[in-house]
Amino acid sequence: MILNQPGTRRFRAYTSKHLDELLQRAGLGDEERLKVRAVATVLPFRTNAYVVDELIDWSAAPDDPIYRLVFPQEDMLPAADVARLADLLKAEAPNAEVQAEANRVRAQLNPHPAGQKELNVPRIGDEPVPGMQHKYSETVLFFPKQGQTCHAYCTYCFRWAQFVGDADLKFASDDIDQMVGYIRQHPEVTSVLITGGDAMIMGETVIRRYIEPLIGLEQLESIRIGTKALAYWPQRFTTDPDAADTLKLFEQVVDAGKNLAFMAHFTHPRELESPMVEAAVKGILGSGATIRTQAPLIRTINDDPEIWSGMWRRQLRMGMIPYYMFVERDTGPQDYFAVPLARAYEIFRDAYASVSGLCRTVRGPSMSATPGKVCVDGVTEIAGERVFVLHFIQARDASLVGRPFFARYDPTAVWLTDLRPAFADRFPFESEDALLMV
Repeated sequence: MILNQPGTRRFRAYTSKHLDELLQRAGLGDEERLKVRAVATVLPFRTNAYVVDELIDWSAAPDDPIYRLVFPQEDMLPAADVARLADLLKAEAPNAEVQAEANRVRAQLNPHPAGQKELNVPRIGDEPVPGMQHKYSETVLFFPKQGQTCHAYCTYCFRWAQFVGDADLKFASDDIDQMVGYIRQHPEVTSVLITGGDAMIMGETVIRRYIEPLIGLEQLESIRIGTKALAYWPQRFTTDPDAADTLKLFEQVVDAGKNLAFMAHFTHPRELESPMVEAAVKGILGSGATIRTQAPLIRTINDDPEIWSGMWRRQLRMGMIPYYMFVERDTGPQDYFAVPLARAYEIFRDAYASVSGLCRTVRGPSMSATPGKVCVDGVTEIAGERVFVLHFIQARDASLVGRPFFARYDPTAVWLTDLRPAFADRFPFESEDALLMV
């Protein structure tokens, strides 16, 4: 479905060189803007005209949730680090000096969580396969070289290290034959997730080069595309020059008998309100693809059960499938955005309780941690001890999937590594066999 809209504009990106001008629009003073620019030397900044003009309520900035979703905040990093970087910028220090300090700060932010550079990289023989991750036996992640950016960056993004210009921090490959060859060598692989960045930053002719070879792999049941394009640039599926060809490609995947699933990120209800989003969703669903929705729980942006239940209801009405509520990952400005696990469970429980069964396809709150996806099922009291009840939705060690385990209740814990085992001296994933897999 191509939506012909009067005044439709071509994509325009805003990067760090536009940041100061945009911050003035938010009413920030000189010192405030300097500190935000200092943060932006460490963490990536990119947005676009659709987000700026259609999604952000500038009268409410800098407190507007969409503004906070895409613009750096001065308190996202330790004050001492921000002050040092601000002093360098104010003194107009050489770029090499600024970048050296920025790199020092980045190194403290756990740029590659969950062992993704050491534990998830597959090998052919003794050689690592670049641009791929294989954490769970049935699923391979592929990072196409041309998809390693986004229409706009989220300030909470756990893959922020992909976007800061350091080749050592990137996953990327354009070796399609190697990807296909690896999958053929691993018949247990039934699903490929094309991710980034954002796969839908690529034009149709480019993404076709990656997808068409996968269609011929009989072992594959599904092809997934990780994207926030529906929220940040829905025109990609409606009025962009290759929108119609893109939807035809999706039809080709479905007609070949594969499940094509869009893993769409919607972090706030406002991202769902535009008629352009509705048109884009209809076009994708009309191709035969499915859309599953997911997002992390982010302090100051969506840490309210009514926000989540409202999003799930609207997504259901639009034909999408609520899929995951994630816990903010242990990387980047986690301390700034994280919601304690106890509160995360309460938010999920209250939102889940207020929607119909058709919305209860959603899972969470889920931590994508080193041993696997850990779901917080609840807080209860057993034998006089208050505990978290947890289970693995997915795990490196498949024998752990679905098995409940317990952690001592800690109201301040925000991640799996903050928890301590209850009724045992170690967690199930800390057994000798599981540790060998990690």
